[in-house]
Amino acid sequence: MKIQKLSEKLITLLAVAVLVVVMNIIDVACVFKEIFGIFCPGCGMTRAYISLLYLDFRSAFLYHPMFWSIPLLILFYLFDGKLFRQKWLNTTLLVGILAGFIICWIVRMILYG
Repeated sequence: MKIQKLSEKLITLLAVAVLVVVMNIIDVACVFKEIFGIFCPGCGMTRAYISLLYLDFRSAFLYHPMFWSIPLLILFYLFDGKLFRQKWLNTTLLVGILAGFIICWIVRMILYG
């Protein structure tokens, strides 16, 4: 049962990755920005990962300073939110990531409108 659940999660992650690639290939703008007229909290993330493919960590950070958190969030998803044995560590890390995204988003809205 556990293997089946993990494979379902991996298929979901693969589907999301394919959707992101297809949206970039057909040059679909950010849906969040199209609907609300403001940058989304994840704007720049795709460009950050493209920079990482070229091992350009500086550009990746400049595109989105929270790029490093996505692998952790994927692990949290795959392991049902139990990355660490102590619950407070899991909670602290997730709150830190959320705070990082919010701070980054607010700073970008102030700087770039």
